Order: sequence, then structure tokens, then C-alpha cells
Amino acid sequence: MCGRVYFTFLAFVFVSSSVFSVVALSKSNHKFLEKIVSRADETVKSIESLFHKKVANDSNAAQPKQWAVLVAGSNGYYNYRHQADICHAYQVLRRHGIPADNIITLMYDDIANSTENPTKGVIINEPNGENVYEGVRKDYVGKDVTPETFLKVISGDIRGLRGVGSGRVLLSGPADNIFINFVDHGAPGLLAFPNAELHARTFLDTLLDMYHRKQFAKLVLYIEACESGSMFEDLLSDNLNIFVTTAANAHEHSFACYFDSNRDTYLGDVYSVTWMQDSEKEDLTKETLFRQFSIVRKETNTSHVQEYGDLSIGKMKVGEFQGKAKAPVASNGRTRVSPLLDAVPSGDVPLAILRHKLLRSNSSPESADIQRKLRRIEKKRQHLKDTLRKIVLKATEDEAKTEFILTGRLKLTNFSCYEEIVHAFSQRCFHLPKNEYAYRHLFVLVNMCQSSIPKEVIIRSMDEVCHPHKYTGII
Repeated sequence: MCGRVYFTFLAFVFVSSSVFSVVALSKSNHKFLEKIVSRADETVKSIESLFHKKVANDSNAAQPKQWAVLVAGSNGYYNYRHQADICHAYQVLRRHGIPADNIITLMYDDIANSTENPTKGVIINEPNGENVYEGVRKDYVGKDVTPETFLKVISGDIRGLRGVGSGRVLLSGPADNIFINFVDHGAPGLLAFPNAELHARTFLDTLLDMYHRKQFAKLVLYIEACESGSMFEDLLSDNLNIFVTTAANAHEHSFACYFDSNRDTYLGDVYSVTWMQDSEKEDLTKETLFRQFSIVRKETNTSHVQEYGDLSIGKMKVGEFQGKAKAPVASNGRTRVSPLLDAVPSGDVPLAILRHKLLRSNSSPESADIQRKLRRIEKKRQHLKDTLRKIVLKATEDEAKTEFILTGRLKLTNFSCYEEIVHAFSQRCFHLPKNEYAYRHLFVLVNMCQSSIPKEVIIRSMDEVCHPHKYTGII
């Protein structure tokens, strides 16, 4: 209504000025005046037509949309499964009708064409599976896969990503639903990226900002990582319209699955494979999030699948986040294998791969080489554990307390201490992204902080034990 009045007023001004001009020229030129009035009326109708078209377009734009952000936070061929999970997730969403323009993908993209991959350009996520890599739109790859990029993507920071990757970010609004799927290694209170870590408080602060800026109606996160429950346990409020499920609780491993003897790596992760296989066979316009969670929790008996946040969102249909189109699974006549048959803890994957190779070895020299690699990994791991013991003992000067800190599992609440000493440990002792085995022992740093050991004492102990040594390749 306001628009009509505004445009009518413009037309009135136009007509009035024309009339006065005409009167000034010739009061008798009525036909010319009538032509001007007629043309002004046509102008009003034309402007109103454009206005109504714009309102219609704006109305369509206001229709609820579905957005997705998919993140594989690792690199290295032995971590094949993480990018395979994310590529598979992309295919699931596309087949259920989520537009490619509404899916943003972050993955290092060093697997499909790796020299170790015997099927170049092909990634599969299950035995005899389809090529899930085909058609995946990769927005951020290589060095652009960082916590900062991820947070800017979900918070809609276009300016912050200018000149980085595709530059695409979430353009969601208050009526839209968002689905985020993250897959990689984890540790207490953090998720790993190829060259850095995303801490729980930083992540939750961004989610809170998104909530206050009304960037979504509902937001669902599926997180595949060891100790992933620690990112949300007693941290995520239940009144932010956010629902989370995680592959593991706050202190246990997630599990890899589907070892492929041709590719010499694990193809998937139990939690991820399970939810995607469920999405491929169910009618997502009928299945609820809680129903899918219950199925995944029951079938993922290798770890304790958890849920956090606003649990009432579990009553919503999966299709509200993963797409509503019916999409029959492209089985290609294959019979699916249970991911539980050969599941191994995520942190044991490098050793498990070598042991599989050893079992298949047909020559003594090859077997000897594999055994040397196994011993080397074990030796490096032991060195890391020995170093941690020295750090703790130097900080506590107490054998009994040292033993407790090295074996106990205290709940992380002192985040300011923990975040600082994780950074110090990565800088001074073992650069975490290059020594992934270290993630499995960050609970020791949690215990030190929770035991009220001053962080200055902890860092000084690191300096004395580690400096100036640097280690890499402890996997």
C-alpha cells in the first residue's frame, strides 16, 4: 500500500508539472494535455507492475531454504575416509534435492588424485561403492581449509573470504534451516583441521552470534570425531535452536571401517556411513531426526553416539535439513556390508593399515620393511608418551600425582588454561597437525589444568623438556 501511494505521488508530481508547463504554453491545447495525463497513468501502472514483481520475488526469496556446510578437516592418504565421508554426504544431499548453490564444501582434495590412489579421480565410501567424488563442488581446498575459513563461511562473512577459494558463504536467513557435517580427528574440546585446531568455545561463540543475528530457524550438526561430545557437553544451551549428534562421547574414540585391500586404506567411518546409509533408504519427509539418531546410536555400537542442544528439534523431519526429494539409493546391485565387521579406533588406523599389508605380504623383504615401519611408528608414539611424562613430572615434582595425571580422565572446565597450553604444546613440543597421535593424549593437558597446576609452570616445563626439539610424523 505504501508503495502504491509513493508511486502515485510521483506520478502526480510528474503530471502536475506537465500541466503547469502546458498551461503556461497554451491553455487551449487540451488534446496535448490529455495525452500527457494518459501517458502519466500508463507510467504509474508500469511502475506498480514492477513494484509488485519485486514484492513477489522478495516473497519467493523469503521462502525457507535449506543450506549445508560439509567439512573434511584432515589430509593425507591414510585419512582417505574423512574426505570419502564428506563426498558421500554431498551426494546424499544433492539426491534429496538440496541445490548445489546451497552446499558449501571444505576438503583438502589430496585423495582422489593421490599417487597412492590406484583409481585416479575416484573416491568410494564403502566396498564396491559408487564414485562419490564425481560432481562434488569443492569451495575451499588445500591451505584454505582452516578453522577461520569454516567460521567465516557459517557466519556469512563474504568480505573476510574475498579472494579465498570460491568465496561462498552461507546466505541464510531467519526462516532457513542449516545442516553442518564435520568429519576429522578430535580431542577434548577441539576439532582438528589440516594445520590448526578449532576449540569448543570459539565454535560455540560463532554459533551464538549466528543465533543472535537470526541466520537460521534451526541448525543441525553431525560431528564425526574422537571425543566429539566434549565440544558440546555442558556447553551448548538448549535454547539456541541447535541440535547436535556426535559419533562419540566426551572421552572415547570414533571408529573407522571398510578396509580396502586394493586402496590400502579405510573407506569410511562407522557413524558417518551409518547415518548416510539410513538417509539413502528412508523417506526423509517421514523420518524424524530423533528416529535417525536412534538408528545410528543402535547400529554404531563401537562408540556411544550422543545428542546435545535443543532436543525438541529431534521431532522434525530429516528432510528439513537433508532435502525432501525421494532419492532411491544407487546400489548397482551390490549387497551392503556392515561397517562393524572390521571397525577399528580412528587413532589405530595407521597401524591397522600396515598390519593388513603385512598379512598380505608375499616376500620376506617386503614383510621386513613393513615390520620396520610398524616399529618406527611405535617408537615415535612411545617417545611422545615419554615426553609427556617428563613434562608432567617436572611440573608436579610428584610421582603419584604424575601417574594420576597420565591415566585419569578429568572433565574439562578450565578452558582458558587448556587452550593456552595446547597451543604451547603444539608450538614447543609436537606440532599437532603433523603429529596426529598427540591428539589422543591431550587429556593429559586437561588433567594438568584441572589439577590447578599454574599454566606458567606447565609451559616452563615444556620449554625445559622439549625445547628446541621438533618432531613430525607421529601418527
